[in-house]
Amino acid sequence: MDGIADMGGTPGWGPVQPPKKNEPVFAEPWQGRAFALAILSNRVSGGNLDSFRHALERLDRAAYLEEGYYGRWLNAGELRLLDSAILAPGAVDARARNLRGEHVEEPPIPEPAKPDYTPTAEGTLRSVDTAPAFEVGEHVRAKDMSPPGHTRLPRYVRGHVGVVDMVQPAGVLPDTNAHFLGENPQYVYSVRFDSHELWGAGAESFDLTVELFESYLDATS
Repeated sequence: MDGIADMGGTPGWGPVQPPKKNEPVFAEPWQGRAFALAILSNRVSGGNLDSFRHALERLDRAAYLEEGYYGRWLNAGELRLLDSAILAPGAVDARARNLRGEHVEEPPIPEPAKPDYTPTAEGTLRSVDTAPAFEVGEHVRAKDMSPPGHTRLPRYVRGHVGVVDMVQPAGVLPDTNAHFLGENPQYVYSVRFDSHELWGAGAESFDLTVELFESYLDATS
């Protein structure tokens, strides 16, 4: 699936280091299998990039934090299969117990209930007929909102003012696409925030640029 490598963020913390010579793609073989299963699970369940990200967000603490980066992907893939009734609740645990030599009854295979979703084009870039609402150099405020579902509006910029550095092509809005409520394509803006605006006078001085969809922003005047 296009863009799926961006679904879980960057493993670990700190600056990204260039790969070492002859460094394997995956540190352990099971990580490659987990990666493949996550991609396959999202496709089989009728999902998209944003629905997978939303699945990651809905994992409980143990599934998200305690099983590592690729364990997180595997758990999100399982959740997508449960969402679309490809798997029955408890089916994976029951199968694992039987593979360990236990004898437990596995739940019956459910009737799939995939979302009624067909993308209008490949990838996430789209065309819109209207002009951008904001211009380069314009001051904008990130909306102070807390939507109940998926969003790509970072909490730490909500309510804060930045400057538009670049107007980017329109893309599928994750907030609706994750829930199969339509692509709702919008322009994306590179908005530059001053660190003191975000974290106060005592913050280290630097600029932070965030890519924000048009519906995340308001004019400041």
